[in-house]
This record gives sequence, C-alpha cells and structure tokens, in this order.
Amino acid sequence: MTEYTPKERLYRALRKQQVDRMPAVCFTQTGTVEQMEACGAYWPEAHADAEKMATLAEAAHTVVGFEAVRVPFDITAEAEFFGCGIKAGDLKQQPSVIKPSVKNLEDLDKLRNYNLKEGRIAVVLEAVKILSEKYGKELPIIGSMIGPFSLAQHINGDAWFGNLFTGEEVVPALLDFCSDFNIAYAKAMVENGADTIAIIDPTASYELIGGEFYEKYALPYHKKIADAMKELDVATVLHICGNTTNGLGIMDKAGVSGISVDQRVDIKTATGSVKNAIIVGNLDPVAVLWNGTPEEIADASKKVLDAGVGLLTVGCGTVSMTPTVNLQKMIECAKSHKY
Repeated sequence: MTEYTPKERLYRALRKQQVDRMPAVCFTQTGTVEQMEACGAYWPEAHADAEKMATLAEAAHTVVGFEAVRVPFDITAEAEFFGCGIKAGDLKQQPSVIKPSVKNLEDLDKLRNYNLKEGRIAVVLEAVKILSEKYGKELPIIGSMIGPFSLAQHINGDAWFGNLFTGEEVVPALLDFCSDFNIAYAKAMVENGADTIAIIDPTASYELIGGEFYEKYALPYHKKIADAMKELDVATVLHICGNTTNGLGIMDKAGVSGISVDQRVDIKTATGSVKNAIIVGNLDPVAVLWNGTPEEIADASKKVLDAGVGLLTVGCGTVSMTPTVNLQKMIECAKSHKY
C-alpha cells in the first residue's frame, strides 16, 4: 500500500478513502506546559502573538509528535473580537468570557462592519500563515474556531438560553450573524493555508439543549459552514462537549467530515449512529491522558480502537499539565493502527 505524507493521510482519512494507517492528530487544543518550556512560547502571550502562537503550535509536532499543527489554543478570540469582556488566562488556564456585548438587535447592528485584519482574529490568521509557509506541503494545517451557537451564547451572555426558550428575535439574528462570520473566518484561514477546519461548539450539546433545539438552532448553521468548506475541498471536524450519543444522528446531517466526541460517548454506539462522518476521539483528557500512566493510556486506546473509532485522539481539549510521554503513547497507538 502507498505510504502517504501526513497531509495526504489526513485528507484521505477524513474523506473515508483508503490510507496506509491511522493519522495521529488532535483537533482540539494542543498546548501544554511541557511544550511551552521546550519551545519558549508560553501562555498567555501565545494567545495574542502570532509568532509565539505558531511556535507553540509547532511544538505539538516537534516535541510531542502529532502529525498536524493547529491554532489557536482557546475559544475566546471571536468573542473578544466582538467586544465581549475577557478574563485573561495564565500559564495553565485559558482565557474566559466574563461580559457579553449584545443585548438586542441594535447592539448586534453595531458589530456588523467588522474587519478580519484586526484583533486576535488577525493574530490567529497570521499564525496559520506562518505554519503553512513552514509545514503546509507536508503537515495538515488545522484552523480552529468556536462554533456559531456557542459564539452567540458568548456574545449574548446569560440571557442566551432564556432568549432561546422564549423565541426572542435576537436568537436567529445572532445565529445568522455568527455563522456568516464563521464562514468568512474559515475562508480567511484557508486563504492563509489551513486545509482542515475544526468547529468547537461546546454549548450546542444535545445534553444541554436536546435534539429538537439542536436541530433548529445549531444544525442549520453547522451545515452552512460545512457546505461552504466543501466548496473549497476543505474538511470540517465538529466537536461538541458532553454526552452527545443521542444526538449524533442529527449532528451527522450537518455534512461535516468528522464528529469529535468526548469520553462519555461509547465509540461503538457512536459509529453505529452516523452514516456520513467519521467518529473522532475520545480518550479522557483528565483521568486518562493527564492523570494516567502510559500503560493505562495504551489500554484505553486499545478499547477505543477496537470499538471502531475513525481517528484516535483526545476526547476534549488537552489539559495544559498533561505529560508529553502520555500524549506520545496515544500517538504511538494511533500510528500503529491499520484500518
């Protein structure tokens, strides 16, 4: 069988084409303190400096061994871009959103004339370009963004779920606005060299909003992004936190290439629930990858692989204190697996 480059291998795997072995990649955040110490690029500076962001993203490949590079490391850049208040992170913790920016349609109208060449969005795009120029011929370049449902919730704050359940007019307006932004941002990432887009939409979880609300308020907007990327021959991977087992059949209608599931989802059940996407995941980032031993990681990986996972990787964002040797054991298990 042909031996593929990492870029070719992931391209083919996400499209259910034959490959020589499983790719070893991560679609959720990759930064760890050990990587920061090895490469000299640290949080929180690496969230806001393109060179440092690219350097730390590169460490996931050069230090840990992932066969892809991915930026950014948090899901607050988009909310900050649209005027939300942000609590700065530190060496171990990511930034978080603490203040919304939109209460009504009038507030939303003030955000419409945005410029992707400004703020941390511009920093991420520059980091994508740096990584692509260095690795784009060989490695997958994964651009990540918060999904439209969670971005709308960040922008609207605590009022979001109340507005959702009472059918306020700001809800569809925000979702249209956010998904249009997602598409513009994803296209800009692709123009700068990204070949895969990860959509991280934690609060769109079936566990939080149920199937009916997911189908009405999340699915159409995920599909808009996936369809736009298909036109560019760019794969999409959708990650939603929580136990999404009962919602996987609905999520699969979005047309994304991969669905990333967390540790609470049974892989065998998940693979039997979808027809289009491949299932990605789902080693527990805390109990297994952070606090486990390499031997325990090998055992957990075998169970997930035996259950038929499409790509073995982290079940959610990598904990910053995760030991490099633990991630390397997961990578070793993935690379040794032939479909």
